Amino acid sequence: MKKLINDPKTVVDESVEGFGLAHADLVRVSPDPLFVARAGGATTGRVGIVSGGGSGHEPLHAGFVGHGMLSAAVPGPVFTSPTPDPIVAATLAVDGGAGVLHIVKNYTGDVLNFETAADLADAEGVRVVSVIVDDDVAVKDSLFTAGRRGVAGTVFVEKVAGAAAERGDDLDAVAAVATKANSVTRTMGVALQAGIVPHAGEPSFVLADDEIEIGIGIHGEPGRERVTLEPADRIVDRLIGPILDDLPFSSGDQVLLFVNGMGGTPLVEQYIVYRRAAQVLAEKGIEVSRSLVGNYVTSLEMQGVSITVAKLDAELTELWDAPVETASLRWGR
Repeated sequence: MKKLINDPKTVVDESVEGFGLAHADLVRVSPDPLFVARAGGATTGRVGIVSGGGSGHEPLHAGFVGHGMLSAAVPGPVFTSPTPDPIVAATLAVDGGAGVLHIVKNYTGDVLNFETAADLADAEGVRVVSVIVDDDVAVKDSLFTAGRRGVAGTVFVEKVAGAAAERGDDLDAVAAVATKANSVTRTMGVALQAGIVPHAGEPSFVLADDEIEIGIGIHGEPGRERVTLEPADRIVDRLIGPILDDLPFSSGDQVLLFVNGMGGTPLVEQYIVYRRAAQVLAEKGIEVSRSLVGNYVTSLEMQGVSITVAKLDAELTELWDAPVETASLRWGR
C-alpha cells in the first residue's frame, strides 16, 4: 500500500485541516469537536443545513459547504459515522433561529448518531428535522443499513435543500423539498476494484482480475451480483435498467443524469459511461435536461462509477440551477 499520509490515526484531522486552509474564503474548521462550517457563520432567520458521515467519500460532505448548499458538514473517521457530539456542535453553530435540517445517508450508524444529536440539540432549544437519503436501488438491505443505502443522490438532495433554504423557505418547507428530491432520485454503482482504508492497509474486498461487482455501496458493501468484466456499454445497461424500472421513469420525463466517479476512475471512462446512459435515456424518450459528471461521492480510490437519475419538475430544476458556491460545486455567482 502506498498512500500520502503521515499516520493512519491522523488522516481525517490533517485532511480536514488542509481543506480548511485551502478554502478559507468559504469555510472555517472547528478542530475539536471536528466539523466544517461556512466562513460567515449562521445567517439570522435562515434554515441551517447539516450533513455528514464517514470520511473517505470526498468531496462529500465538506466540499459542499457554502452558499446555496450546506451550512456545515461533520466528518467522521474513514467509513465510520461521526459521534453525536460534533453533530450537535455543528447544529448549534449554524442555527440562525429558523431551525436546522439534518440530511442523513441511510446507514445505521449515521441514522442513530444524527437522531441522538437531534434530540440533544432540541434540548438546547434548536428545532431539528431530519431527512434520510436512500437512493440506491441495488439492494434493499445491507450490513450497514435497514432499507436502501444513501449514495450519490445525496448531492442532489443537498443542492436543492440548500437552494430552498437560501431563498428563505421555512424548516418544514426545506425538509419537504429535500424529501421530494430524494423520492425522485435513483442510483446504482459498479466496482472494478476496491479502495484501501488507511488503517486497514488492504482492499475492503477483493475482485479477480476479470471480475466486477454490480450494485456496490460507497463503503464497498456487497452488490447484487459479481460478473465477468464486460464492455462499458453492457455495464451501463446493467446499471441503468434497474434505475429506470424502479421509480419508474417514463417517456416525456425530464431528468438530471449524474455519472459519479468512485475515486479511481478517470474522466475519460466516466464520459464513456455518460455517453451510453444518455443514449439509453434518449431511446426511451427521457430528456436529459441537466447533467453532472465527476468525482463527487467517492470511496477512497475505488475504481468504478455510479449512475444517478433524478426526475425533474419546474421547482427542482429551479433549485438545482440556483447559485451555489462551495469548494466542489459552484455556478451562478
